[in-house]
Amino acid sequence: MSHAIFRVARLHRMLAGQLLRRVGLHTGQELVMMQLWDLGPQRQTDLVRLLGSDAATMTRTVKRLENAGFVRRRPSETDRRATIIEPTAASLALRVEVEQVWAELEAAVAAGLGTDEQNAMIGVLARIEDSLGAAVERQAPLA
Repeated sequence: MSHAIFRVARLHRMLAGQLLRRVGLHTGQELVMMQLWDLGPQRQTDLVRLLGSDAATMTRTVKRLENAGFVRRRPSETDRRATIIEPTAASLALRVEVEQVWAELEAAVAAGLGTDEQNAMIGVLARIEDSLGAAVERQAPLA
């Protein structure tokens, strides 16, 4: 089962990468943008937590998005240690394209599956996610 999950995840990421390249993004960058579009400006540390990322990866991702003109970084007005990440006006045009990419990815994932099969798959994947999350927690070193 683990090998099947690995293969599916690899192909999903590969297709997502191909589709996202058409709009000038790399895999994972769209997730940051979606959070910013949906929730508004966020502390970088909150993006790390929301997306289950690590600080170094998020810093690189934000820097690339900033260089592309899709986000802006500014110091927090309430916490000198925090950086606020906000979407730029330029990124708003990108939102429609990203939503189209995700719709295309979803269509590819669901191709050939009926509604009942899709719902069952979502349920099974949620249970696998819970099991894996619990296993990760059990393996976490005590601080």
